Formats: sequence, C-alpha cells, structure tokens
Amino acid sequence: MPVWIKRRCLNMPSFVAASRKRTALVLGCTFLVCLLSLKGLTNATLFELSAQVMADTEAQFGGTAVARLNRWQRLINRNQDASDWQKLHLVNQFANREVAFASDQEHWGAVDYWATPLESLQTSKGDCEDYAILKYFTLRAMGVPEEKLRLMYVRALELNEPHMVLIYTEKPGQYPLVLDNLINEILPANKRPDLKPVYSFNAQGLWLARAQGLGKKVENSAGVAQFEQLLARIEPLTPLAN
Repeated sequence: MPVWIKRRCLNMPSFVAASRKRTALVLGCTFLVCLLSLKGLTNATLFELSAQVMADTEAQFGGTAVARLNRWQRLINRNQDASDWQKLHLVNQFANREVAFASDQEHWGAVDYWATPLESLQTSKGDCEDYAILKYFTLRAMGVPEEKLRLMYVRALELNEPHMVLIYTEKPGQYPLVLDNLINEILPANKRPDLKPVYSFNAQGLWLARAQGLGKKVENSAGVAQFEQLLARIEPLTPLAN
C-alpha cells in the first residue's frame, strides 16, 4: 500500500453546524483582515502575530510550535511578489510538511472539527479539512484572489472515503489544480482519477462540482455554515505596519 494512503481524511462534515467545546488555544491573529479585506499584503505591511499570541503558544505548545509560526510568517511575508504558481507550491509543501495527519476524534475528541490555521500550526496536527483550510487562508494572505480558490469535497476512490482538497482555477473553464495532503504533487483535476468531485465552496458561496470548470453555484445554500463558523473564530486584528 502506498505511503500516502495512510494520510487520509475520515469524516464528511454535516451541512448543519454544531457547537463544540474547544480544549486547545484559540487566539486572535491578523488573518480575517489580511485575507478577506486586502488583496494581499503590501510592502508597507507585514503579516505578524502578536507577542501575546507567541508567548501563549510557547507556554502551551512549546518552542517548536513558535518556530512553526515563525516559518509561517516568513512564508507569507517573503513571497508576496511570487507568481501564483510559486505560491501554490510553496504553501502546499509547507502545510504537508508542517502538519501531521490526525483524525478529529483522536486530535480533538470530536467527530468533526474544523481547525483554524493557527490551531493546526500550534498543534502540528490536522485532518484533510485542516490542511485545505490552512492552505486556503495562507494563499489568501499571500494575495491569491478568493475567486481562484475553493475548498472542495471529493470522494477518495482508492480509500472509499470522503476527503477535502483545495483547488485553484486560473481561468473559468480550465481544469482546476488540486492541492492535496495525500500527495505532494499539484496536478490538474483531470490527472486525479482517484478523486471524484462532489461540491466546492469559499466565502462567496457553494457550488455543485464538476471536474472541469467552476460548476453550478447553489444560491442561498446553508452548505458553508461550518466555514462561516470558522471565520467567526478567527479574530480580526489590523496588520502591523512595517
């Protein structure tokens, strides 16, 4: 059995959001402003976590967690002017390297939990949804437009399990590129016969998926409820000036 088969995602979340208790640290970061209000950071701004976040992270998760957060900040700040192609590969490699797979049950003691990027990096663990979420928000902070990015639910056919990936579409009608925790190589969707698309979404809405193109948007869908809950847990702070 290939090694990547062992790194998988086990749970398809319900469309109905449920409240859950949180046992790990939930701290504010600059993400919501950087990702949803800005097209990307400029030369006059930095993505920078507060000193309090870093101190609390070290107290609860140790110096290795602080080092991961520092690598994350450097990744975002040093690659603002890179091409989208370069950003995709840097972020995909970073997330797959820095986060080890763990099911929500063993990690959070819950059937289904969507971690913020900060939570995934503090604990260095996550499932397929957490990889996709970390990649999505990191690319948004690096200036990749939201309309090019979607989180996509698929069926991992070789595992016979639901799975989540991040997809990037340069232009409407093109096959999207797939960023996956199962393999490190970024391939177009038509080169991933092991994945059967189901639906995709971002902060703009939910789409019924198809392998080529953007699919059909579902108006007024409740399918992004968990994503909206995730956004609500990311406290917006103004980026620090350089």
